[in-house]
Amino acid sequence: MPKVSFTHTQSPFFNILKGKVNHYFASRQLHTSGSRPLLIKSIIQVCTAITLYVWLVFFNPGVWTSVVLCILFGMNLALIGFNIMHEGGHQSFSKHKWLNETSAYFLNVLGGNAYYWKIKHNINHHTYTNIEGMDSDIDVKPFMRLNENQPRYALHRFQHLYWIGLYGISYVVWVFYHDFEKYFTGKIAANAGAYTLDAKEHTIFWVTKLAYVIVYIALPIIMLGPLQALVGFAIATFVCGTFISVVFQLAHVVEGTVFPVPNEQSNKIEDEWAIHQVKTTANFATNSKVVSWLLGGLNFQVEHHLFPKISHIHYPAINKLVKETCEEFNITYLEHASVLKAFRSHMHFIKRLGTA
Repeated sequence: MPKVSFTHTQSPFFNILKGKVNHYFASRQLHTSGSRPLLIKSIIQVCTAITLYVWLVFFNPGVWTSVVLCILFGMNLALIGFNIMHEGGHQSFSKHKWLNETSAYFLNVLGGNAYYWKIKHNINHHTYTNIEGMDSDIDVKPFMRLNENQPRYALHRFQHLYWIGLYGISYVVWVFYHDFEKYFTGKIAANAGAYTLDAKEHTIFWVTKLAYVIVYIALPIIMLGPLQALVGFAIATFVCGTFISVVFQLAHVVEGTVFPVPNEQSNKIEDEWAIHQVKTTANFATNSKVVSWLLGGLNFQVEHHLFPKISHIHYPAINKLVKETCEEFNITYLEHASVLKAFRSHMHFIKRLGTA
C-alpha cells in the first residue's frame, strides 16, 4: 500500500493556533514540559506501586484484601503508563533529555517495549489517527469492528457485551504476544514499513522481558505459591488492560469521530493534518481535575494530538485556545462532559457497528 499523505492546501487554522500557543508560553516564560509538578506526581505513583507490590508479595494479606490490592495495583500500573511513560515517550516529561528517556523506558518496567511503542504510537497513531491499516490502535480484527471500513462478522453483534473480556486481556496480549510479533516480523502496523532493532535495543528487549517475568510472576510464585500468585497477576493485568483500553477508546472510538479513507487515486486524506486530528479525536471530563491528574491529561486528547510534545500539565490552558480557534474556523470540536457520557457514546458506537 502506498504511503498515505495529507492535503498540502492548508488553511491558516494550525498556524494561527500555534501562534496563540507559542505566545501563551512565551508571555508567561513557561517551558512546555511537565517539570516539577509532573515529577512530584510521578514519584507518588511509583512509590504507591512499590508499596502495593511489597505488601502483596512479601506480607501476604488475606484473600479479600489481596483482591482489592491487586485491583489497585493494576490501576496504579496504568497510571504510571499514562503519566510517566507516555510523557517520556513524547519528550514532554522534562526539559532534560535523559529524564525523558528514563521515563519512556518505564514501559519496559511494565512489560512492554518503549522502542516499538514510540513507532506505533508517536508515528503511526499520531500521524494516521483512525486511518484503517495505518493506525493499529483501531485494529482488533477479527474480534471487534471499530469502524465502518472494517468487515462485519456475526460475532460483532455481541461486541458491546464481550468488549470487557478483550479489553481486559489486552495488556497481557500486548506484553506476551504483540511485542514478540513485532520483534520477529519487524511490522508495527498492517500497512506500515518494517523496523529493525540495533544491538542495544535487542538487549533491552530480552533483558526487560525476562525481568518482567521474574518480578511479576516468578518471585510472587516463590513467595505465595502458584495459584495465589497467578490469580493475583490475572486480576492486576486484567484491571490494567481494561483501564488503558477504555481511556484510549474514549478518545477516538466514540460517536462523532471520523475514520477517513484516503483518495483512491492520490492516496491522500482530504484534510490537512491538524484538522484531521481534531475530526478523529474527542475529549472527555476536561473540567475534572481528579480525572486529569489520574489520566495524565489523556482526557484532553484533542490538545494532545495537536501538541504531543507539550506536557498535559498545560492542557487546561491550551484547551481554551484550541476551542476558540476551532470556533473561528467552524471546525467541530468533540467533547463529552464526563467519563460516563463518553463511555456511553463508545458503547452506542460499537453496538451500532456490530449490528449495522
